[in-house]
Amino acid sequence: MRILDKYILKEFISPFLFGVCAFTAVFVGTGTLYRIANLINQYGASLWAAFRVLVLAMPSIIVVTFPMSVLLGSLMAFGRLSSSSELIVMRAGGQNFVRLAMPIFIAAFFISLGTTAFNEYVVPKANNAYNTIINEEIKHNVAPASQDHIIIKNTSGSDISSLMYARQYNAETKELRDITVQEFENDVLMRVEKADRADWNGSKWVMHEGTIFDVSGGEGVNRTMRFTNQALPISQRPGKITASQKDPDELTIRELREQIKLLDENSVDTNKMKVEMYNRFALPLASLVCAIVGAPLGMQKQRGSSSIGFGISVVVIFIYYSIMTMGNALGNGGRIPPYLAAFLPDIVCGIAGIYLVYRKSK
Repeated sequence: MRILDKYILKEFISPFLFGVCAFTAVFVGTGTLYRIANLINQYGASLWAAFRVLVLAMPSIIVVTFPMSVLLGSLMAFGRLSSSSELIVMRAGGQNFVRLAMPIFIAAFFISLGTTAFNEYVVPKANNAYNTIINEEIKHNVAPASQDHIIIKNTSGSDISSLMYARQYNAETKELRDITVQEFENDVLMRVEKADRADWNGSKWVMHEGTIFDVSGGEGVNRTMRFTNQALPISQRPGKITASQKDPDELTIRELREQIKLLDENSVDTNKMKVEMYNRFALPLASLVCAIVGAPLGMQKQRGSSSIGFGISVVVIFIYYSIMTMGNALGNGGRIPPYLAAFLPDIVCGIAGIYLVYRKSK
């Protein structure tokens, strides 16, 4: 790495880290602490439970602040170099703007990759633990008498062994309705079982009057068998079924994809889940997009442009998240395709950023 690259990267890292801390503090102070205070006032949450809720809320907040912090870092870095006329010297020495900004673009790319991994392996588990503490330890929620769209997955090691969907579950009668079961071997679909209902006999779930479709050949249904009674391949007892259900933000990308496929096969609206799945890639990509937008915007002609850079970052952040909110709402409602809903702010801001880079590089 050239000395100049290290110098520009050093100018970027400090405001980036400051942005992560500052924006996280803003989110925590304006939203999370208020919710925790309500939990203490309304439900008498203990300080230990409140502290764990605060810690578990941090991963999902930090993921949102990364693009903001990259934008602030790139704006402040080039704003400082521009205000001290260092950029003029660099470009007079034959350095193209794109080459000067490349260290920040590369850093933003790796931040995007790291955010994607963090969003996959850390955030869903933290969200699940967060909701569990609030619902079970603090609110002491009573399970609803019935619940729609039940999905239960069984795994063997890292491979999925069976995936069950029930259109409705009645906790009072301990009955599942309109059931579809997919059975796998080495992650390959082998059988599909369908039944109108299943009930709990005291030790296991039993399906009644159903059909088994053998698809082990890989070319459609090979044979069909009817059954009167058949054991349902799930281990959850009736009291655990409702608690085992997760919200989309508690699922990994692989789990989201599995559930979307199963729900689509049963004609269930999955737009919200699809938008959530695509957002797992679109939001991390925003770090790279914000670097592309922030670097040319940071080249202010005025001296002392730090305050100007911070103000510009607030405006860009507002525009980005306004587009994201609108796009997600349209995608959830099925007005636009889910992938377009998730990537719309990246597309709009990315085009604007490329145009700005082109202008500055001229």
